[in-house]
Amino acid sequence: MSAFLKRWWADCPPYALVLFLAVTPAWAVQPDEMLTDPVLESRAREISRDIRCPVCQGETIDDSNAPISRDLRLIIRERLVAGDTDAEVVDYIVARYGEGVLFNPSAEGANLVLWLAGPALLLAGIAVALAAGRRRVASEVEMSAEEETRLKEILKE
Repeated sequence: MSAFLKRWWADCPPYALVLFLAVTPAWAVQPDEMLTDPVLESRAREISRDIRCPVCQGETIDDSNAPISRDLRLIIRERLVAGDTDAEVVDYIVARYGEGVLFNPSAEGANLVLWLAGPALLLAGIAVALAAGRRRVASEVEMSAEEETRLKEILKE
């Protein structure tokens, strides 16, 4: 351990360690957005896990602090309170914002190309690797007597 860390560890009050251990990530869902009905709130959280923030792209709308994510969270909760099923809520959001907001878009239509491209490229790579391996084995030829004597002379030197 470095001298700095040893000194810091010796001088650090115990409550500071508790504060370091108690730090948790701040969730973007605000208390004023949450529903009072725990069943509807859990459904909203389940739906939000599959919705991507249009601004952040790599975060769910529950993890994002972007204003559009807040709007999407509120829309989900409004639709659930109105009596929509989970699928109807997702369909409503997709109709309004496009399939780009889904972490797992459906495997139909134009998206089918994207779903099949990965496995197809993997199979093509395997085929190329096998063909290259076979070509390497087939390219071995025997040396002529003259080449063998020349090789023995080189190895003797």
